[in-house]
Amino acid sequence: MSGVPCVAVVGWSGAGKTTLLERLVPLLAARGLRVAVLKHSSHPHPLQRAGSDSARLGAAGARATGFATPEGLQLTLPGDPAALFRALLARAEGLVDLVLVEGWKDAPLPKLEVWREGLDAPLACSRADIGLLVLSGETPAGLPAQLPTLAPDRLDAIADWVQRVGATASL
Repeated sequence: MSGVPCVAVVGWSGAGKTTLLERLVPLLAARGLRVAVLKHSSHPHPLQRAGSDSARLGAAGARATGFATPEGLQLTLPGDPAALFRALLARAEGLVDLVLVEGWKDAPLPKLEVWREGLDAPLACSRADIGLLVLSGETPAGLPAQLPTLAPDRLDAIADWVQRVGATASL
């Protein structure tokens, strides 16, 4: 179990998760937090460009491959994403103060759901692990009465919730 606080931001494609995170990360950073973001996809997606040196070395049997530039380091670790994420979090203590996970509805993390009017998708907020709904537009049918909701422009209140809930949650 890692001591790095984690909160997942979930919702259907096009709901506004990335846009919310783009606005939330600098606000949390301005509050003095070192924020990391992990993007999760439930769909297969190549982690490396086909034919790249890293892909070739991975195919040759390298357990991990990385790419370092003056701007930073990207590391690819094949395997179970949940186990790898826990291992990385254990090593991230002291480097980051909060991890925001975009997606990963099934992770054992507290979650806020982003939903907007016009999505032809069901709410996930009937799940017990969703504690906040960030809602654009009209209130959808089937919304649990006890679930707090905030508009996406209420960034300070959303950041307060993330900090409060994240302080007691880690993977």
